[in-house]
Amino acid sequence: MTRHFGDVDDLSPADLDAVLDTAADRKVRLDRGTARTPLSDRTLVMLFEKPSTRTRVSFETGMTQLGGHAIFLGPDDVGLGEREPIRDLSRSISGYADAVMVRLFEHADLIEFCEHATVPVVNGLTDRAHPCQTLADLLTIREHLGFDASIAWIGDANNVARSLAVGCGMVGLDLTLCTPEAYAIDEETLARARSFDGDVEVTGNPREAAAGADAVYTDAWVSMGEESEREEKLEAFREGEFQVNDELLDSGSRVLHCLPAHRGEEITDEVIESDRSLVWEQAENRLHAQKGLLTFLLDAD
Repeated sequence: MTRHFGDVDDLSPADLDAVLDTAADRKVRLDRGTARTPLSDRTLVMLFEKPSTRTRVSFETGMTQLGGHAIFLGPDDVGLGEREPIRDLSRSISGYADAVMVRLFEHADLIEFCEHATVPVVNGLTDRAHPCQTLADLLTIREHLGFDASIAWIGDANNVARSLAVGCGMVGLDLTLCTPEAYAIDEETLARARSFDGDVEVTGNPREAAAGADAVYTDAWVSMGEESEREEKLEAFREGEFQVNDELLDSGSRVLHCLPAHRGEEITDEVIESDRSLVWEQAENRLHAQKGLLTFLLDAD
């Protein structure tokens, strides 16, 4: 049966552990110069409706390191849903590639693409979920803090936050989601996150959320495609004092950010450049986590 990765809980908790284990192994082997190439002669098609730096570079580099090949298709190459129906594109690409990574605006388009694909489809981002980022986040937390840590998310309950909440629940992490009331996490995602072993709580008080947290995680307050909401969102987050800065953080707290960062808005330059930042390890781990995922989905050792 073809397995897709639309969100993190498309994996079982045991599968998630296996992907993280493989990612960690690939990372060590690359560092030691003993890397294997289990995806030799395999092709990943990368379909981008929405641009990205880290997603493209990490997937393309990952396929190269695994012995395979990646093909980039940008918005002008595809015209998703305009030049031809999504179902036609999905079935055609399935005949050429061993796997497809899609980075789209609408989650509904991902679901339609998966319904007609006969090879694994990976969600590189939609408006609802960013599960590849969660894999990198969990790998980073496991490496530096362990899964008995407490994490505080401070900011918008966006696609990154939703996938993170479910992922933290799956591995047993304690997570506090802190958002303005108007930008809180939806009940369906919260219920999914709480159906696992982790303790996922919500609050509207940034200081309460950050107090005693082993790591504080934030993301841009205004995501790509939300430019019309910019002034309204900035006002809500600034009034609620949601910026991650030295004053908010406890002395021992580490800092996470999925990038790109809007320095001076959701996070200060001083914090992201400080010794407490795990941001660059987190960015690198996109590469290793995605190699673990691709190896798993293509059943390659």
